[in-house]
Amino acid sequence: MLFAAITARKKAHRESPESVLKYKLDMCSKHGNLVEALRLYEEGRSNGVTLKQHHYNVLLYLCAREASGDGVELKELGLKRGFEIFQKMVGDKVSPNEATFTSMARLAVAREDPDLAFELVKQMKSLGIPPKLRSYGPALFGFCEKGNAEKGYELDAHMAESGVVPEEPELSALLKVSADTKNADKVYDMLQRLRATVRQVSESTFQIIEDWFKSEDAAKVGVESWDVNKIKKGVVDGGGGWHGQGWLGSGRWRVMRTKMTKNGVCCCCGEKLVSIDIDPKETENFATKLTELACNREVKAHFIQFQEWLQQHGPFDAVVDGANVGLINADSFNFNQLNNVVNQLRRMSPSKRSPLVILHQGRVTNGPARNPNNRNWLDSWKRAGALYATPAGSNDDWYWLYAAVSCKCLLVTNDEMRDHLFQLLGTSFFPRWKEKHQVRLSTTRLGLLLHMPPPYSIVIQESESGSWHVPSVAGDDLLNPRQWLCVDRTRNKS
Repeated sequence: MLFAAITARKKAHRESPESVLKYKLDMCSKHGNLVEALRLYEEGRSNGVTLKQHHYNVLLYLCAREASGDGVELKELGLKRGFEIFQKMVGDKVSPNEATFTSMARLAVAREDPDLAFELVKQMKSLGIPPKLRSYGPALFGFCEKGNAEKGYELDAHMAESGVVPEEPELSALLKVSADTKNADKVYDMLQRLRATVRQVSESTFQIIEDWFKSEDAAKVGVESWDVNKIKKGVVDGGGGWHGQGWLGSGRWRVMRTKMTKNGVCCCCGEKLVSIDIDPKETENFATKLTELACNREVKAHFIQFQEWLQQHGPFDAVVDGANVGLINADSFNFNQLNNVVNQLRRMSPSKRSPLVILHQGRVTNGPARNPNNRNWLDSWKRAGALYATPAGSNDDWYWLYAAVSCKCLLVTNDEMRDHLFQLLGTSFFPRWKEKHQVRLSTTRLGLLLHMPPPYSIVIQESESGSWHVPSVAGDDLLNPRQWLCVDRTRNKS
């Protein structure tokens, strides 16, 4: 009887006018159909349906979407109805949330009123609603597009107060408006922030940086002489790769698109890029964070058991993502290929020890694992304490990543580590760790070839002489070398 009552209540809720309208509006949102959503809105109001926060948010999202588009009629419709619906929401005393304010900020900018968009973000904060990066975006881009640099800087400061960290699009917009308004100090500041948070830039940002250094305004900034010891101290204090003391040198900049040799020497100016160390404490904190995430998403007992096993059998000089390596350029799992990589790593190891191979339990017991030759390899790795089989139902990514981080060793995989799991790890430490530890592989006629981590950091670098090297995100694969911007001055002197 109780089950039947619960089922009946759920059915009644699902079939209520509010739920039916919610479902239909969600379908309009999915298909981007503002006209139908407005028809449903009017129909619902005339039938006395009580609209809630979600109903209003879907409508405002669709209005903002069309108001920001190119279609003239839909743009006008979105603008007109968006503000009307928001006023109705306020009149109905339906509490707004972050999504509400973000849609209204987009509508304000579509009406070419970034000041209103900024005021809406300030209202959010006063109401105790934490703004997100997307909440600030409309106002920031609106100010920058209008060339209103001072308002852009004010909003940037407001973001910092709110603990919101800008990403490349926001920093790139601030960089461009700084360059356009000839604010050399702010250009310098934005380059340093891009270096610290973005590291490698997209083609659009690359072009903005290139245009700045080629400009007459850039040629006018910089000091003719400087304190070499102060610059060296800035480099040491900053951890290497930058000094942060301002523009050095005078005259026009020489700006060239170029590449680096495998040892990190610029093919244009001959300067060798530096390798920027990672603070050991950061690695320790990252390992702790990794453990917390893994224990929340894996069977905790299984992961703790692995940590204990690693404590007993480690440390290792390298960890191999067995599934990834065994399937490179192969239709089925190739143990011979995996074994060749293991042997290469053993020969390279200072201790001549086998790397740790992480494989899922199914790979160790089923399919090709039953082949006698493959079984022999598996048994030899197991005897050497260099094979760990992750349990059924687990995600082996957590295991090989944790092993490599905790052992502070190489990680052999072609996994780009970009999916949801790795996004949880953030964009501050993880990309730097990966750059210094990931060994990638390419196929040759003789088998898989190992590509060691670069002996330099792939990040915007500012030298002690005042020159700059800016890496692009383009050309990140093994066959297509990365493009760099080399920027120096022929009249630099200290």
